[in-house]
Amino acid sequence: MKKIGLIGGMSWESSLMYYRIINEEVRRQLGGFHSCRSLMESVDFAEIEHLQHRNNWEALNTLMAQAAMNLEKAGADVVVLCTNTMHLCSDTITSHINIPFLHIARATGEKIKTDKVDKVLLLGTKFTMESDLYKSRLAEEFGIETIIPLEQDRATVHQIIYEELVHGIITGSSRKIYIEIINRGMESGAAGVILGCTEIPLLIRQDDVTLPVYDTTRIHAEAAVALALENNA
Repeated sequence: MKKIGLIGGMSWESSLMYYRIINEEVRRQLGGFHSCRSLMESVDFAEIEHLQHRNNWEALNTLMAQAAMNLEKAGADVVVLCTNTMHLCSDTITSHINIPFLHIARATGEKIKTDKVDKVLLLGTKFTMESDLYKSRLAEEFGIETIIPLEQDRATVHQIIYEELVHGIITGSSRKIYIEIINRGMESGAAGVILGCTEIPLLIRQDDVTLPVYDTTRIHAEAAVALALENNA
């Protein structure tokens, strides 16, 4: 079993979900007392959030690259970044390590392609929705079109993430707002919805909407296990 290096803390709420899903999946596949061989480099999200909203991606690139290097030095065989938005630093991360980096958008794209869905609504932070983090990769590698909510809806999605979800605050009113936004995406032709922030699955589940839901936290965590158990005897 390969050792998974997790970059966590963004927020710790979603990092907890990664750790649980990964260990549950290892036990499901191997049985008995098996659990995942893993390491976690957990950052202070206050520092990350401060730099994000001041658009200081140079500093964020440095922090993410250092976290990945720390995991490699500690013996990790693969690096998994437990957040969507900070995958904007993925090129810098991969250029600083010699072990595989499992990209969340690629893992998600493979799942969507398997389902033969060709147009998806992307929900996430404004950094994720308004960047090419998903759009370019899904289009170029999988032929999948990505649409995003209207500007006001993007602002609302972002606000709920940072003011509620990263603090573990889950409300029925915010769930209703997200469902309304997803329904508007469906009216625009979306055949699926990407929960492109690792906190959104705390709020939205498949039972809440009619569109297929792509929970990037679960997809990414399960892909990490598949990689860790590759060629496992």
